[in-house]
Amino acid sequence: MTILEIIQRSTDYLQRHGVPAPRLQAECLLAHVLKQKRLQLYLQFDRPVPEPALEQMRQLLRRRAAREPLQHLVGTAAFADFELLTTPQALIPRPETELLLEHAGRWLAGRLASAAGPLPQILDWGTGTGCLAIGLARQFPAAQVTAVDVSAEALALARLNADKNGVSGRIEFVESDGLAALPADRRFDLVVANPPYIPSAEIEQLEPEVREHDPRLALDGGPDGLRFYRRLAVECPPFLAAGGTLWLELGHGQAAAVCQIFESHGWRVMALEQDYQRIERVLGVERHTVPPPVQR
Repeated sequence: MTILEIIQRSTDYLQRHGVPAPRLQAECLLAHVLKQKRLQLYLQFDRPVPEPALEQMRQLLRRRAAREPLQHLVGTAAFADFELLTTPQALIPRPETELLLEHAGRWLAGRLASAAGPLPQILDWGTGTGCLAIGLARQFPAAQVTAVDVSAEALALARLNADKNGVSGRIEFVESDGLAALPADRRFDLVVANPPYIPSAEIEQLEPEVREHDPRLALDGGPDGLRFYRRLAVECPPFLAAGGTLWLELGHGQAAAVCQIFESHGWRVMALEQDYQRIERVLGVERHTVPPPVQR
């Protein structure tokens, strides 16, 4: 059977099982099996595929048809301009989180350009795969990055990813429930967070790739999805350096509620950015120098 025939049959099979973008998925799986770049397949459509590779492809197709995520099947995910190892122990990085990396990085670059000072201190709250910590460490070689997560398994994966991307020596990984394990005198110029923000009751309505394969710990934001925004609004201020900011990813439709949470705790909204679907997805906040008046 040739590469083209396998792609066509695999596409039909995945389509019958309701897998989104079946042609792309089939090509990615076959490229993984053949240890090639996906676009290389187009240069050799007539090439026969040996039986051992065919059998491996069949096994992967059955798992993908059962809605196991593509990233778990191939073991990696692309994020920004680098690659991450992926396992069921951490949330698969999403394109929306690339926007958080982009906007937070742009803010820090502007801060560093406008004033000389000590080495920038960065905190990645709930690091998961380490995607944000690694992205910022790559972008700012002089920065000192701390990555915290409540999950020891996620931290182990993040360490592997930091090593894979050559930044393990510049990221400190700390197992912590929020900021509880950090020394009280730590101060950060930039805090980034992609907290769990799915309302608990909505998790069962998610796509099976997410519902059954991403860790619930990384999804469940409590009854209204806002539990961890409330925690961040209260817990972050003592750890911010003067002029420091907090950048967050938001769930769909949560912008107004999250802004209200932070403003009620003495923060000022400095940026609210949309994703490519024009959904308000990234929030940047800073502390007021003067606390807001008490609401009566």
